[in-house]
Amino acid sequence: MKHKNRFDVIAAGNGPAGMTAALSFADAGFSVALVGPARTSVDLRTTALMVPAIHLLDRLGVWEAVSKDAAPLRTMQIIDGTSRLIRAQPVTFQANEIDEEAFGWNMPNEALLTGLQSKLDNTSTIQHINASVSSYDLKSDGVTCHLDSGDNISAKLILAADGRNSLARQAAGIETQTWNYPQVALVLSFAHSRPHANISTEFHTETGPFTMVPLPKNRSSLVWALRQDEVDGIKALSDAELSLRMEQKMHSMLGKIKVDTPRQFYPLSGQTPSRFAANRVMLVGEAAHVFPPIGAQGLNLGLRDVEESVSAASKTPDDPGSDTAMRSYDTARRSDVLMRTGAVDALNRSLLSDFLPVQMARSLGLGLLSSFPPLRGLFMREGLRPGSGLKAMLTHVGKRSTGR
Repeated sequence: MKHKNRFDVIAAGNGPAGMTAALSFADAGFSVALVGPARTSVDLRTTALMVPAIHLLDRLGVWEAVSKDAAPLRTMQIIDGTSRLIRAQPVTFQANEIDEEAFGWNMPNEALLTGLQSKLDNTSTIQHINASVSSYDLKSDGVTCHLDSGDNISAKLILAADGRNSLARQAAGIETQTWNYPQVALVLSFAHSRPHANISTEFHTETGPFTMVPLPKNRSSLVWALRQDEVDGIKALSDAELSLRMEQKMHSMLGKIKVDTPRQFYPLSGQTPSRFAANRVMLVGEAAHVFPPIGAQGLNLGLRDVEESVSAASKTPDDPGSDTAMRSYDTARRSDVLMRTGAVDALNRSLLSDFLPVQMARSLGLGLLSSFPPLRGLFMREGLRPGSGLKAMLTHVGKRSTGR
């Protein structure tokens, strides 16, 4: 593809959300520039992508290359690991309860990024520019990006996939509400002597979730929410000492533990924008939502952003950044993002709270999920596809009322 400087769409951000957005818009027939600095470090984290996100990767021709490094999540369980007076009973979710092979697949971020990059390299309608955007010039009829290389490129639409400190979002004049949690997430992967049986387990503890997610063979990834005053102590542990601490934390359910990747620490915070689109800029990924790593919502929500942005832009294909597209996207994302941000925030705060009524409410909610299959089915379907749980329940009620 010859070098050009005018496109239909510019995707700002070299992460998985930006890369997927570029591929999705190219697949929909738009000319695309993907802009972002070249990656200089290895991402040791993993990502659990739910079934709808897997279907998106499959449609884009990426999933086959990634799947060999991914492990299915066929069972998900929540265990109350607190020592409080009121504790919730365990809740187990089985994918086959809602006629799914698995809820999703967990994979190393590097495998996902490599698969996306390979597809990008072979997509002629995408120009991948390894440069940072220094500023944006937003006008009523288009957008110009000024790159730190000295070049300028222009388009009708900017997809802001440039993270929680998004420059594109700032240029569009979109304000945010930001808050911090008294927690830091420890992220790593580990080997274990017992098979995980494709079960993801989330322990609820007084400091937040302690979550193990399957990887291929006898390996899993861990996200452990720590108090800020615990971090230095965890950093000081040897790998052998940390492995033993983790084994005790999970009650030896995976047998002998061996930490086999470096540790990464991420302060937990939350952020929501006042709007999801404005002035020819659509927010996707962490430019649109930030919250704690609970329930595998982060990138899954980001990939729904991508799908909705393509749908909105396609309403006016000659001008994908039109006011009509902006309004459509903002409306489409508002309820989904705010509902899930609120749910994750409430659950996380309930784990940190010693207030007895809060603990009672959390215990009651998990107890209902455990004992009432229709509610559990609703919860599982909504976790995969917003609106599908209520639709399935209404369909079931309708069939019962007509005797079918």
